[in-house]
Amino acid sequence: MTAIKAIHASARALGLDEETRRDIYRKATGKSSLTEMSQGEQLKVLDALRASGAQPQPKGRKVLTGPYAKKLQALWIAGWNLGIVRNRDDKAMLAFIARQTGISNTAFLRDSAEARKAVEALKSWLGRDGGVRWGSSNGHDFLQHDPGKVAWAQWVKLTGAELPDTTGFYRAVQELVPEGRYPGRPLGALKPADWRTVMNALGARIRQAQTKHRKAG
Repeated sequence: MTAIKAIHASARALGLDEETRRDIYRKATGKSSLTEMSQGEQLKVLDALRASGAQPQPKGRKVLTGPYAKKLQALWIAGWNLGIVRNRDDKAMLAFIARQTGISNTAFLRDSAEARKAVEALKSWLGRDGGVRWGSSNGHDFLQHDPGKVAWAQWVKLTGAELPDTTGFYRAVQELVPEGRYPGRPLGALKPADWRTVMNALGARIRQAQTKHRKAG
């Protein structure tokens, strides 16, 4: 796989739109077009994307199918970004689903009751070990949607405070969402792609902190 193909694959994995991608390109190399970059500059962009949570994909990786595949993958990656899922690969997720349902591939997971077992098992794990509160929004607009709840749980984990600072969270999100798209907007109005950017970036920080902790131990 060429550097350019790897960059596009990583950007898709992070859910980045064109504006966000070009912003990352400029920050990494000062250039907004991949074709204007040297191979070394393209590799810098790839490193920046992977530092935000994108992982190299195995050659020939098959895309998961089925009506519940995207929902389950989103929850699995949320667990990865919360630092509780140790292997973000689809095979690890499918093994988890098989333990819950006896079904080994999302392509065959079509019964709503069976799918609910896997979804609820994942959400329960994210709530218990990841600190995600799936219930009331407590008056916060950003807690009205699942991505905001996951990002808030990440922030709580990173800050370690009993009463996390919502102002600090707003500031962090503002820094992570591409410039020009956030100012004046409530967090509850952010698009799914914006939240993916936030969750992947915070996830990279959580994994980095975990690595330092393991080395220190």
